[in-house]
Amino acid sequence: MSKTRVMIVDDHALVREGIAAFLKMSADIEVIGEAADGIEAIEGVKKLNPDIVIMDIAMPKLGGLEALVEIKKINPDAKVLVLTQYEDKEYIKRFLKAGASGYMLKRAVGLDLLNAIKAISSGEAYLHPSIAASVIDDYVGGGNKNEASEDLYEALTDREKQVLKLIAEGHTSKEIADILGISAKTAVAHQTNLSEKLDIHSRAGLIKFAITKGLIKL
Repeated sequence: MSKTRVMIVDDHALVREGIAAFLKMSADIEVIGEAADGIEAIEGVKKLNPDIVIMDIAMPKLGGLEALVEIKKINPDAKVLVLTQYEDKEYIKRFLKAGASGYMLKRAVGLDLLNAIKAISSGEAYLHPSIAASVIDDYVGGGNKNEASEDLYEALTDREKQVLKLIAEGHTSKEIADILGISAKTAVAHQTNLSEKLDIHSRAGLIKFAITKGLIKL
């Protein structure tokens, strides 16, 4: 029986090492790589083609959501398990909509992680119990009341969403271009386009919008 090949993505080395050490105790799992941010995660998926990517949300350069979108473009069959401390509905819905196969909290015990990997490997979805309850409550309650704001965000392209997050983190146009591997002119064009779509024409306004969408934390 072949092992499930796993890549771990987290900007904290101790977290990666701890997860890797735990997973290596399982005879059915092989840890094939690690990454410290979304950019490294994308490159790792290209080179290693893991079965499952265990990935945090808040990371430098490119966050978990942006990386997930790119990973699904590279390999639509790739399975991503979000492992994070954040449990608000904004994050959960956005990751599930982007194609995450599972969402669990870092406060979960090790057995939960093994169960999540087993479920995802079998083609099932996995949600931490408290997360599942939140998703169900939100569905029964009618969903997000702030639909206009959500529609504005979803009207952005994937690249514009990436640029928005990097702007909110304080990066200059040149830095954004370097991180995303595009020209400075293209980076500015993306910023102009997303500003027009959102009708927000100041960096402070874009940062505030990014915070309301859960792209960054204060």
